[in-house]
Amino acid sequence: MSLIVVGTMAFDALETPFGKVDRIIGGSATYVAWSASNFTQPVKQVSIIGGDFPKEEMAALEERGVVFDGVELVPDGKSFFWSGRYHMDMNTRDTLVTDLNVLAQFNPQLPENYQDCEFLMLGNLVPAVQMSVINQLKNRPKLIVMDTMNFWMETAMDDLKQAIGMVDVLLVNDAEARQLSGEHSLVKAANKIQEMGPKFLIIKKGEHGALLFHGKEVFYAPALPLEDVFDPTGAGDTFAGGFIGHLAASKDVSFENMKTAIIVGSAMASFCVEKFGPSRLQELTQDDIETRIRQFVDLVNFEINLV
Repeated sequence: MSLIVVGTMAFDALETPFGKVDRIIGGSATYVAWSASNFTQPVKQVSIIGGDFPKEEMAALEERGVVFDGVELVPDGKSFFWSGRYHMDMNTRDTLVTDLNVLAQFNPQLPENYQDCEFLMLGNLVPAVQMSVINQLKNRPKLIVMDTMNFWMETAMDDLKQAIGMVDVLLVNDAEARQLSGEHSLVKAANKIQEMGPKFLIIKKGEHGALLFHGKEVFYAPALPLEDVFDPTGAGDTFAGGFIGHLAASKDVSFENMKTAIIVGSAMASFCVEKFGPSRLQELTQDDIETRIRQFVDLVNFEINLV
């Protein structure tokens, strides 16, 4: 059984208070694949790229067990391109350029060898495309995780709500949770969003960690305090990759195991921000990952005696 990842494979140009890079590899599916492949293989990719996407990048991912049978190549097309500038707090950013290019014609068709899907990660895309992938699967996966953003809440809310009703886990940040629910309290927001269909809700809070909701159960995972944060681009996708990668490896989708998956995802995201693009993820060892996860455990571990 396999993990399918649906999302963008793209180019980014980034400017942060700590540096600037032009035209590096990015895209939600790229970050998820680099992250998830540390825990489970194969990772079956669904995306669209132009002839400009570097073959060496594809080869590097293939060595990590990433399969590209579901990636459409448009030889004379250009890959999706995004450019952004981050503010000093690294939580807010300005989009400078968005060139959809081949992404504008993205109509994913799942190959037959993708029908063994047990875990499905839907990266941030048009809700209609996310639903199309779900509907193409002959058997419902054990777990469907979906990421989305405020843009779809503003432009495709009806489709978005329909897509949310088809998934098991929804990933949003705190501002998006409030916008989607119309509630300022994140607890009230979580209750309303779960009523839309997903059994689990993850609310990402950037440098302040993440919350996991399941009914009335709540789990909080802090973010690891880091000396250097160079580039937060892709951190959310890297988190999602670690999260679903752990679940796919363990094949346990209980709330208790999702707590562990949240920590794993947070650990992977903490690596992502240390360098521009996915470069830090490309050099990780298993020892690096295990050491970082232990740091998260130590961060929240304490004993208390109540008299």
